[in-house]
Amino acid sequence: MSSDQSGQFRATFARLWPYISKYKAGFAAAIFGMALYGVVDASMIYMVKPLIDSGLAESNSSTLRMAPLVIIGLFVIRGFANFMSTYCLAWVSQNVIHTMRQQVFNKYLKLPIPFFDDASTGDLISKVTYDAEQVSRASSTALITMVRSGFTVLGLLFIMFYESWQLSAIFFVVGPIIALVINLVSKRFRLISKNIQGAMGGVTSTTEQMLKGHKNVLAFGGQQIESDRFTKASNINRQQNMKLSAATAISQPIIQILGACALGVVLFIASFPAVLDTLTPGSFVVVVGAMMGLLAPVKQLTRVNADLQRGVAAADSIFAVLDQTEAADTGSKTLEHCRGEIAITDLTFSYPRSEGPVLKQINLNIPAGKTVALVGRSGSGKSTLSNLLPRFYEIGSGSITIDGMDIRELTMANLRQQMALVSQQVTLFNDTIANNIAYACGDNVSREQIIAAAEAAYVMPFVNQLPQGLDTLVGEDGVMLSGGQRQRIAIARAILRDAPILILDEATSALDTESERAIQRALDTLAAGRTSIVVAHRLSTIENADEIVVLDGGEIIERGTHQQLLDKQGAYAQLHALQFGD
Repeated sequence: MSSDQSGQFRATFARLWPYISKYKAGFAAAIFGMALYGVVDASMIYMVKPLIDSGLAESNSSTLRMAPLVIIGLFVIRGFANFMSTYCLAWVSQNVIHTMRQQVFNKYLKLPIPFFDDASTGDLISKVTYDAEQVSRASSTALITMVRSGFTVLGLLFIMFYESWQLSAIFFVVGPIIALVINLVSKRFRLISKNIQGAMGGVTSTTEQMLKGHKNVLAFGGQQIESDRFTKASNINRQQNMKLSAATAISQPIIQILGACALGVVLFIASFPAVLDTLTPGSFVVVVGAMMGLLAPVKQLTRVNADLQRGVAAADSIFAVLDQTEAADTGSKTLEHCRGEIAITDLTFSYPRSEGPVLKQINLNIPAGKTVALVGRSGSGKSTLSNLLPRFYEIGSGSITIDGMDIRELTMANLRQQMALVSQQVTLFNDTIANNIAYACGDNVSREQIIAAAEAAYVMPFVNQLPQGLDTLVGEDGVMLSGGQRQRIAIARAILRDAPILILDEATSALDTESERAIQRALDTLAAGRTSIVVAHRLSTIENADEIVVLDGGEIIERGTHQQLLDKQGAYAQLHALQFGD
């Protein structure tokens, strides 16, 4: 292992240690159990000496009578040590993994939106599931094997040197060669393990895409395409795992051959009279038995090295997420309940990877309680502008103020408490309809308030037809409901929030004409006395807006009321004509 890799290994372990040290009592008990297990294993080989020298050579029957009791006692101690080490280390390991998973999950909740724009959802899920599991294996199974086998090796070496240091010195010739092989293999293991993590993320991502788009796959006959895509991702994962298996498989026989060579040299040297005269039959059998016994734990150490390196690589991957910069919450001020006066001044914004500004020199004043609609072609910047208000993205240049206060001066939580958002991409959780409407409201709302919001959002007509009503489970992402029903629930959620500022991003895009009219009446009622920013493609939904702002190429090209813009015969009138066939 190179010095850089060795340093990285130590740095990773140094970061893992604080997680383990919280449970140091259990960890110490596990280490004691593993040490006891290794010492007992070595002691069993040493038991051969009195059996041969005293029990058989000297025909000492008392030694032979005591041997069964000693052996049974050693196995009882060994069994207790095995239970203690396995259970205690599993307890520590599972607590560590639970903590790491919780930290990664909480980190995801604090990361800025651009992080998720650039990341694959499958990779992010893989870090919480697969990578965390690899750390668990390294900190439980791998560690148990390493410590147990390590103490067994130390015990056997002590016995060998105690009985014959001349023969045991052969180990110092072979030992460094074995250590070199293990180091070379460790380097290979670490590299392959990182590749396996990436490949596993590909498998997760491909599966997730297929499951989310299952209807589209069937509708467009894309089964073979998805099957081929998954085959490719799974095959890459298989190839990387086979490389790991090959490295493991070739390292074990090499080390065993080296051990066998050392044993052969010992047997050859033992044939010389000068050495043979210093050994009793029992001592000779113990030395040879100890050297043969070394092969098994050394083999286990080599095999478990793959799990250890995989765990370290997985820990590096998890720490890379934990090291990500969180969304900057630079604000320190709060508003109790804002009036809702919004002022956008000289606002220019670019996405990290966009070629140019998405919004250019936007100036817009929205009086408290008024409704402003943003319209324009796809990609004109409407949704981007609505995403800047709750600071999903940080403002490039210019400013946005609420009641005269720059939104960057407000805490994130307080800023978003002033707003209720309904987007075109409705997110429902695998819970009841009632709990989805009351999401994040805690115990602050009553059943009557939930029902009132549901009625205002035209949810109750279809809910009343369900056997369990508002207590019906909607399935993952609302799969049990239609697109229009999901959007109505999202609108009910915004109504219940009762925020002074409403952001409606295509809030009625998935509704049929009848539902749209009912929802529009509810939204008109809801908007009374509140500041509303409505992003719309359907111009019929924003005809009554106090002001309509037309965007094109990230710039404001027209503004006015519905009738004023129609009279101008400009861009808005063209959009209106396209939709209504004027």
